[in-house]
Amino acid sequence: MVGRVDEGLHAEEPHTTDWAEQLLDHLRPAARDPHRLVAWLGRALRAAVCLQDPDGGLLAGEPVPLDSAVLADVGGGRVSSAALHDGERHVRMVAVRHREQGTGAVLALVRGEPFDPRAAALVNRAAGVLELLLRHRELTRAGHRLRRATADLRLAILQLLMVEDIVSARRVAAGLWPGLLEGDTARVYVVESDPAERDALADACACATDGQALVVRCPARDGHVIVVGPEPAAGQRLRSLIDGRPGVFLGGSLRQRLAHTATAYGQAVSALAVARFRPDRTAVHAERTHPERLMDPAALHAWSAAVLRPLDTLPHHTRAELLATTRLGLEFTAVSAAKVLGVSRNTVRARTDRVEALIGADFAGLATRAAVRLALGSEAGHGRYGPGGTESAPPSGVRLADLLTQPALRGWAGDLLGRLDGDGRDLRRTVRSWLAADANAERAARELGVHAQTVREHVRAAEPVLERQLLAGGSDLYEVVLAHLALGALALPGLGGANRGQPDSPVHG
Repeated sequence: MVGRVDEGLHAEEPHTTDWAEQLLDHLRPAARDPHRLVAWLGRALRAAVCLQDPDGGLLAGEPVPLDSAVLADVGGGRVSSAALHDGERHVRMVAVRHREQGTGAVLALVRGEPFDPRAAALVNRAAGVLELLLRHRELTRAGHRLRRATADLRLAILQLLMVEDIVSARRVAAGLWPGLLEGDTARVYVVESDPAERDALADACACATDGQALVVRCPARDGHVIVVGPEPAAGQRLRSLIDGRPGVFLGGSLRQRLAHTATAYGQAVSALAVARFRPDRTAVHAERTHPERLMDPAALHAWSAAVLRPLDTLPHHTRAELLATTRLGLEFTAVSAAKVLGVSRNTVRARTDRVEALIGADFAGLATRAAVRLALGSEAGHGRYGPGGTESAPPSGVRLADLLTQPALRGWAGDLLGRLDGDGRDLRRTVRSWLAADANAERAARELGVHAQTVREHVRAAEPVLERQLLAGGSDLYEVVLAHLALGALALPGLGGANRGQPDSPVHG
């Protein structure tokens, strides 16, 4: 096929200065395209041009019939170039060595007139430029693969932290980020942006934290970047990062032990919801009064230990994996928890089902989920051995009812839910019915004799009054459930064999 002479070098043979300048133009960042260079070369030399691998695979240009033996010799490196005269065709093939080892590409041109020295020189120079372009393309692809592998490695470390496998997380991190997880504590931050800007934001977070934090693109939410920051300066650097970025928000956790990364992640997500309404677009998990802090620590530990005791016979790794999965499963949907952990949602459900069976709980009930989360939170805060950190005999026979009837907790619950009394829509009654229906608006609506949308609107209206998210689920919702349980507004959940002989149920008090 004869190329058109409609731009660049015209019908006469090219002048050295002209084609040198035009070849250099193909090395500009915006013009680095082998297809573009091959098309230009065809027009310049009035030739059919193709760039192909030794096996005949077309890389650029249009297919050209070539002698397979000569093509193999040039592509295999046995000869650097070849010139053939096939009847009316003049063929020139030049090797393009864009790889350090193995075979390379072949630049082939076919035209009706011979290749004089100037034309041959242009072909050779063009082959040199194509070598640079192909090497650049391969390096770019290798860079993308490396970035993807690094991102996958960061995610794997986060997932190991989520299931409390700290030893493995440190081993994986040590190769690329020595010392990153040497400390025992860290804060978790979640940075939110438009999903289209997330990659650039993740790079900016990594740059801002200067390699002193684990930066992960959240596998569950497209607009989120998760940052595990062992160093105290990480939070301030991230705040400075978002100052000039409208539409970017930052939520941070309290400082937690690395083994409690899943808990810290839940705190960061909760703080992120608050950050969306702050002028500076940042928030740290509130140091507000939480119900578990109003309970007797030894009694709370005794009850939690009894609830979780059926899991104590499991191997440590299995137990940690089940509890970490259950924590995330109670805070988020099974799909989100699965993506964060890097497992299938069926695996998440299988693990939570196993915990249900072991502790004799039915997670379909909202009050049960709130109680189990209380037990999990107690262990996350103090470990298996309680507030003192050493194994000792805790008080026996503690029931959930004993924890919830303590005066300080009841006073907190009354103050919290009393905020709803001033609304003429009787938000308190709606919220109580909605919770009793396990957060099912349709069931609550039938109980109240109103439309389901009215229930949702009342619950949504209660959120700013209580300063807690309800419809989104998670820790805020469970606190409000515990407040209702403390005041007797909801029936105490049964936890099967958690406290054998003294079951937590309305019947047994």
